[in-house]
Amino acid sequence: MPPGGSPGTSPACLGIIAALSVLALAPTLAVPIPAMADYPNHLARMYLLSGEAPHPHYRVAFALYPNLALDLLVPPLARLVDVETATRLFLLASQVLVLTGALALDYAVKRRLHLAGFGALLALNSVPFAWGFLNFAFGLGIALWGLAAWIALPRRAWAARALVHVAVTAACFLAHLFSLGLYGFVLGLHELWRVWTRRATPPECAARLALLAAPAVALAGLMAASGGAVGQAGTAWQVAAKPFWLVAILDGYDVVVSVASGTALILLVAGLARRGALAFEASGAVVAAGLALLYLAMPGRLQDTAFVDLRILTAALLIVPAFLTLTLAPRARIAVAAAASALILVNVAWAGTLWWSYRRDYADLIASFGRIERRARVLVAHSGAGQDPPLADLAAYPMYNAPTLAVHYADAFVPTLFTAAGKQPVTVRAESRRLAVPYGGPVPMAELRALAAGLPAPGAPAYARDWTRDFGYLYVVGPQDGNPMPERLEPLAASRRFGLYRIRRAP
Repeated sequence: MPPGGSPGTSPACLGIIAALSVLALAPTLAVPIPAMADYPNHLARMYLLSGEAPHPHYRVAFALYPNLALDLLVPPLARLVDVETATRLFLLASQVLVLTGALALDYAVKRRLHLAGFGALLALNSVPFAWGFLNFAFGLGIALWGLAAWIALPRRAWAARALVHVAVTAACFLAHLFSLGLYGFVLGLHELWRVWTRRATPPECAARLALLAAPAVALAGLMAASGGAVGQAGTAWQVAAKPFWLVAILDGYDVVVSVASGTALILLVAGLARRGALAFEASGAVVAAGLALLYLAMPGRLQDTAFVDLRILTAALLIVPAFLTLTLAPRARIAVAAAASALILVNVAWAGTLWWSYRRDYADLIASFGRIERRARVLVAHSGAGQDPPLADLAAYPMYNAPTLAVHYADAFVPTLFTAAGKQPVTVRAESRRLAVPYGGPVPMAELRALAAGLPAPGAPAYARDWTRDFGYLYVVGPQDGNPMPERLEPLAASRRFGLYRIRRAP
């Protein structure tokens, strides 16, 4: 039964979720380029995939990669609208999929909309989504709908369940491999709970496991046969950061706002649990415990996928509330809804304000591309230390990858364009391959100064070792304080968040 003992979805709850959803989605419709760290890089790739003429530095190379939602859907849509609009529509579709998928799972478990809508709205500006992990967001939305369909379909309808499972597995695989992993993990936990509570026979257990695993195994075989790969960057654990991210996941644009919001949410949930107002439905306890253990065990980087453990926290915000029931008196429910709405509004307002402020910066950047010689090589540096992500100033993060748009506007080569083998269907042509990296942020300006002076710079990436000869132009992102190297750099354009310079060739 829902809180207060009345069946069905509360009209007030539904109205609040609808109103907050409109506010949360509005920024995507209001700005030409959303202020997300990875978004300009993805947009640059969409221009390449949608272009009719060959690019001088890059070529398209599709294979059965498990990270293709954006790359498969946006170019065909861009034939009907422009690339910028098509990419924003993809982002909007991802956000809608995440919100509606969480609500569908909530309804599948409890036959009413209860808490998941608030969890989804809190997650919408969480770190992975705010930083522009577009394929992951789209894939996670599909995974939520798949979980909801599996739970909602009658247990005896094995044919329908199998068909839905195969379709969802294939869609998650093409969208983003990690969304498939989360879908399979949560579905497996749910089925293990079913097996345990219903004392299923060994043959029945084996049949269920075979049904769950078969589509993923088949797709893995096809990927290997087609030349697809998962990545080569290696694995790295960041155990010391895990307690921090527990309270800093909710807002990807400001650490202070994120920690304050995360702390408030934890205190709210802890207070409700202490009062006995929260209870798990169905397999909820097993799912929550499994996701918690997965977060602790998962590395920060897995192959070429970064911030893997943070994605688990966002997924938990979308999944676990669907398995929770809140039981409180009417006035207390109103207070809890008001507190959750306030947290959502703070994050939505902060994100919307930042996106709006970047309109001018992105417009200035696009105008600056007219100062670059066509087909030039363009290096990107940072005026400070260039931490990635810059936790001290996350509001600066959306500019880090923005100069990659020169790939489209000036037919330029930018070494930090996403071209990871096995993930993006774009590769670098042979003549520029030695300067390309699959991923990488701006080089700290201090390292470029050291390299230009012939001094040691052990932290500098290999592609920048001879930067004054290999590149023709330099974008310096971050706070601007005049020309950082007057003897080497000729100013061409400047804005509050970047400067463009022509590189004077080394003698």
